[in-house]
Parts: sequence; structure tokens; C-alpha cells
Amino acid sequence: MTNNSADHHPGNSVAEGSYEGDFGCSVMDLRNLMELRSSEAVTRINDTYGGVHNICKRLKTSPIEGLSGNPADLEKRRQAFGQNFIPPKKAKTFLQLVWEALQDVTLIILEIAAIISLGLSFYHPPDGDNEICGEAKGSAEDEGEAQAGWIEGAAILFSVIIVVLVTAFNDWSKEKQFRGLQSRIEQEQKFTVIRKGQVIQIPVAEIVVGDIAQIKYGDLLPADGILIQGNDLKIDESSLTGESDQVKKSLDKDPMLLSGTHVMEGSGRMVVTAVGINSQTGIIFTLLGAGEGEKEKKIKKGKKTGAPENRNKAKTQD
Repeated sequence: MTNNSADHHPGNSVAEGSYEGDFGCSVMDLRNLMELRSSEAVTRINDTYGGVHNICKRLKTSPIEGLSGNPADLEKRRQAFGQNFIPPKKAKTFLQLVWEALQDVTLIILEIAAIISLGLSFYHPPDGDNEICGEAKGSAEDEGEAQAGWIEGAAILFSVIIVVLVTAFNDWSKEKQFRGLQSRIEQEQKFTVIRKGQVIQIPVAEIVVGDIAQIKYGDLLPADGILIQGNDLKIDESSLTGESDQVKKSLDKDPMLLSGTHVMEGSGRMVVTAVGINSQTGIIFTLLGAGEGEKEKKIKKGKKTGAPENRNKAKTQD
């Protein structure tokens, strides 16, 4: 599954078009199904859908031949089930990084010390008090030191500003490099699927619901799916569940395969049932705030489309 930095991908979420009715399963049906595990999942697959092969029929795909690869069909699936793409968390601005750098406890103490030093350097007691106390006027050298007392506080503040700017720039540069590297890796990452009966490799971002994916030892699963055929398949699900033990996958015990997990042993084939933010990894990213920007866009779209509808309803009621 990709977590790209681009924000122009259409149809990243559920059924933005009217194509969902063309398939026998909705996005929410598949999402709810992928939340189940072990025997509960097997029971739901068999009782509700009549087995994994019937799920393939509902998704209009062949467990052996895979999808036809027709561009119109692939686009219809992207509109109905979303793309294999997770909107990235909005990058922090340079000013936000500056503000975060200022939260360092040591720098806060230095800032307070600098302010106190500057305040004391500009404070001069009245001359009358000195005469009452019998204090003699300081020498010219003392007066010079008093006039230059602000330099110490200013130097501390200047040092704090330099440290904050350097820290913020380093963080900004690291984040920029990381996002560029991540984007390049995702563009080059490919996965094996079956289309038109041929085994091909396609970019992870082009995987759609209904694809028949071949999985093998060492693979990082790019989407959620249901096992069609497996051979001593063991999966490391610690990235999602925290369980260190490898989970054995089979058709009769636990056929659910989750995005973001690693194939540790064996091989097999699965039908892709959820991609992008509708996959289990995508749901977690969304909860953590990775999809906040995408949600805000959809809310704005909903408000724009909802306002005329409300006005039309009001007119009809009048």
C-alpha cells in the first residue's frame, strides 16, 4: 500500500461514484468482513457469501485468470472501492518546527535568564537613594560596565535564536528528504498479480479490489485480502496486532490477510478485498491523522453540495 505525498488522486475513499452497485459487495461489507478473524471470519464467509469463490464472483473476478485488465473496469473499481493510496499526514511548516524547537526546557530557562538579565541591565536606582546611603558615585569604568550590561542578555537571546533556527531547519530538511525517499520507494515498489491469466508485476498503487495477488516468502502485503490457495503460509502480524508469534493462514482456519503484514513462510494466492484507507492499515493511519486532509476536503464538498439541496427542499415546502 502506498502512502504518497501527492494529493491529486481521485477516489481515495469509499464509493465516490455510482459504481458500487455494479458489484455484489459494498465497501462497508468488505471492511466489516476484514475486521473478523479465525473461525468467525470463516463462518461469515461461508454463511453470508457462500465461500471465497462466491466472493470472487461478486467482485467479478476469476480466482485463476484474475481481472481482465480492461482500463474501464479498473477505473470503475477505483471509483467504487478506492485507490491503493493513503493520503499522507500534512507536513509541518517551518514556523511549526520553530515553535516545537522553542519548547525545549533548556532553551526556555535560557530565555528566562536572558529576559531577567536584560531587565536588570536597564534598571537604574534613583541617585537620591545613593546619596542617602552615603554611597559614592562609581567610577567611569563602572558606568561603562553598567551601560554595556544589556549585551550579556542580548547574547543569550541571540544564541537561543540561532539554536532554534538551526534545529528547525535540520528537522525540516530531514522531513523533506524522508518524504522524497518514501515517495521514490513507493513508486518503484511492485507486486505480483494475475491478469488475463498471466502473472505480471504492477506498481502497488495500481492494485484494485478484485485483483488476484500472488504472495510468497518475504512479501509485505500491500492490501487486505482473503486467501484462495495457500501452501504452509505463515504471516507476521506484529505490525498491526503486536503479537510476536507468527500466524498460520489456511482456508479452513484463518484466511484473512492484512495489509502491512509480512509473509514469513510459504506462498499462496489471495483476492484483494480492501485497498488504501479502506484497508486495516489505512484505517489505522486515518485514526492517527494521516487522512485528516482528505476528510476535510470531503466535508467541504459535502457542504457545497448540501447547501443547494437544502434550498431546493425549502422551496418545495413553501
